[in-house]
Amino acid sequence: MMFRQLFDQETNTYTYLIADPELKEALLVDPVLEQVERDLKLLKELGLTLRYCLETHIHADHITGTDKLRAATDCLAVVPEHAQASCADRHIKDGETVYLGAITIEAIATPGHTDSHMSYRVNRDRVLTGDALFVRGCGRTDFQSGDAGTLYDSVTQRLFILPDDTLVYPGHDYRGHTVSTIGEEKRWNPRFVERDRQQFIEFMDNLNLPDPKKMMEAVPANELCGRAVVLA
Repeated sequence: MMFRQLFDQETNTYTYLIADPELKEALLVDPVLEQVERDLKLLKELGLTLRYCLETHIHADHITGTDKLRAATDCLAVVPEHAQASCADRHIKDGETVYLGAITIEAIATPGHTDSHMSYRVNRDRVLTGDALFVRGCGRTDFQSGDAGTLYDSVTQRLFILPDDTLVYPGHDYRGHTVSTIGEEKRWNPRFVERDRQQFIEFMDNLNLPDPKKMMEAVPANELCGRAVVLA
């Protein structure tokens, strides 16, 4: 398996390139519009054909590059079930698997940051956690039908049950981390350690964070897989 972690500095977003080196087929998880040319260049350099763009959720902090990548490569846009995205070629359900040659990408429903958030377990040895679980943190829950109690349940009942040596690759990082493990996060993540569900809810409900800078343009654009919304 080819696996690359790519970073957008403006929005602190990780995009993941996963490819089968024998078939020369690839998918991208959570591509960023401003980085489409970077991603296309890398695909060309590695001799890869892009088959899928896979979203963890409808993002509020950046516009996805999926629509532009689909136009350039004829890849399929895959978004979580229940996400408000009529542009998608496929909605993926909890427990469903995307196959890329010998590679398996299993969808794990992890709502809470948004009501349709998915994490993706790749080849059973790593999990792309999107905004559900960060390295020593987690995504916020105060908009887009987010719910702190639901996120607590998702992380503790869907992610923390994975083997401790499972690698954790988050959707964002703001402190220079790139990867962790389930075991590390169970032991050291300050959002969850020594907090029960109610304490977590109270903590998340009092973060008082400003809205993401791109929220007003990103959410409607991402409901169209990254197409700009033309305002009358």
